[in-house]
Amino acid sequence: MDLTLYSASWCRDCREAKRFLAKHNIPFNEIDIEEVPGAADAVVANVGKRAIPQFVIDGKWVQPYKPGQGFLHEEMAELFGVAE
Repeated sequence: MDLTLYSASWCRDCREAKRFLAKHNIPFNEIDIEEVPGAADAVVANVGKRAIPQFVIDGKWVQPYKPGQGFLHEEMAELFGVAE
């Protein structure tokens, strides 16, 4: 599985996404939209808005949080086949 996380250092849900991935030993590449030129544009082009965190799993974009609800632990655990 190829996993990329689009994030930013100031993003609380991004930090939670990284904790989740680390807890379950899921390897990922991180792209900080504030540091990598064009990264924020890639997010907008693929999801229609500048919303992070975003997972890209084998080329498929997945939003691992819901505004106002935070990181979706149960849904992501099911997606990755891990126990939460």
